[in-house]
Amino acid sequence: MDIIQIVSLGLVAALLIILLKEHKSSAAFLLLLFTVIIIFLSILDQVKHIFALLSYMAEQAQVEPFYFKTILKIIGIAYIAEFGAQLIRDAGLNSLASKVELAGKLFILMLAIPIVTAVIETILNFIPGYLG
Repeated sequence: MDIIQIVSLGLVAALLIILLKEHKSSAAFLLLLFTVIIIFLSILDQVKHIFALLSYMAEQAQVEPFYFKTILKIIGIAYIAEFGAQLIRDAGLNSLASKVELAGKLFILMLAIPIVTAVIETILNFIPGYLG
């Protein structure tokens, strides 16, 4: 599916959701969820190509696989948390959406600690007289 088809699908779904929302809000939300899933599945191939390209570039740059995988996990968590929070907000549950975002941020922080530690250790090793 190309971008024109995705935008067209989004516009048609948005119009239908607006019409349905007044009479059947649960059906409107299900249509929204269905549309989002279709769009997500349609871009999955492009995401796979992006990850393959990033993996190739990391391999060529001799980036430590642990760090590269961790960064990809962090990016994935950020997108998934944002995606989930937006759907929850669309359902009118702002407080719950905020908690999903908070959970995503905490998971990102947990994954980032080893990378931050390695960066700090590298910087400290450049400081003359440091006995680490």
